[in-house]
Amino acid sequence: MPTRLSPREILAHLVSFPTVSRDTNLPLIDWVEGYLGGHGIDSHRHYKEAEPDLKAALFAHVGPEEEGGVVLSGHTDVVPVDGQEWTSDPWALTERDGRLYGRGSTDMKGFDALAIWALVEAKHRGVTRPLQLALTYDEEIGCTGAADLVAAMQGVVPKAASAIIGEPTMIKAVTGHKGGVNFWIHVHGVEVHSSILHTGVSAIMWGAKLIEWANAQNAANAAATPGEIAALFDPPYTNVHVGQIHGGTAHNITAKDCAFGMSFRVIPGEDPEDWARRLMEAVTALEAEMKAVHPDAWIQVTRMFDLPPLRPTEGNSAEELVRQVTGDNGVMQVSYGTEASHFQAGGYDAVVCGPSDITIAHKPDEYIEISQLDAGQRFMDGLLERLR
Repeated sequence: MPTRLSPREILAHLVSFPTVSRDTNLPLIDWVEGYLGGHGIDSHRHYKEAEPDLKAALFAHVGPEEEGGVVLSGHTDVVPVDGQEWTSDPWALTERDGRLYGRGSTDMKGFDALAIWALVEAKHRGVTRPLQLALTYDEEIGCTGAADLVAAMQGVVPKAASAIIGEPTMIKAVTGHKGGVNFWIHVHGVEVHSSILHTGVSAIMWGAKLIEWANAQNAANAAATPGEIAALFDPPYTNVHVGQIHGGTAHNITAKDCAFGMSFRVIPGEDPEDWARRLMEAVTALEAEMKAVHPDAWIQVTRMFDLPPLRPTEGNSAEELVRQVTGDNGVMQVSYGTEASHFQAGGYDAVVCGPSDITIAHKPDEYIEISQLDAGQRFMDGLLERLR
């Protein structure tokens, strides 16, 4: 019989795979599939349609072949370490002062290790209610892989009732988060010498007007009185953000190109499509002004990804299960997005709950406290007891 690894031993394997979102996750998937298979657990893969040679999701089922079980879900991709100063190798789990350092240890291979451990334990201990594992790709670039995985699971394994998505919450139940819609905007200007600026169209200067529109939306939203749901979030409103911008050729040429991302973090109760419509109205108006200067000027808008909000719901079986295991009765909503909303959209009761703290994620020397990994194992033990 193959060795049953501890969560820490599994985490060491997972961290050793450099699954940055731009790169492949297949070696990690190979290892998980082999480890589960060694314990008599069949896995199913779903390859990313656009990059089948680079990315795959994996899901597995233990217990009776019936609906109504619990799915434990986490993402396999991590953010880059480029330009970060690490004290130790980010791809080798390293213990120092009660912490386990390594890229993804908190976000979120720590939970992945616990979920894999729990699935193997469920196989050996036996459960009367099914337990499932779902590992996704491309979470860090917009949660774009989860919807595909949720769809791929249907009809292959019995549908679970409850989904626990293990983003770091210090093992507390998060029942709501903001959604998102993200665009890449390319302003096409017309180059002339900057001394005759009025005859050309500077893509940068006109693009700045659209960015200022985003600033105005944030100011108006911040000044408004938040509704009951919005008040649960920090900040208590939808915000608009520009995080990257590129453009220009030289200081004395009107910029031919200016490209930037614009994203909306939308509170539950507001429609992301309404924000998309507002943006396109602003783009259309600005483009008309640009064309009045020169007909060759225009604005290209590419929709990159969408993430629905996670809505707090009554009778949420996943929330109830987590609260039973943890004893946590607090109300917790977060402003970042997770794959939980894709599970909710797919017909699952969903909750976010995992070890460690989101403030540790993405930083150099990312770590998980050993005490948090141990607390996560106790959580999984409590969950298994309720599935027996």
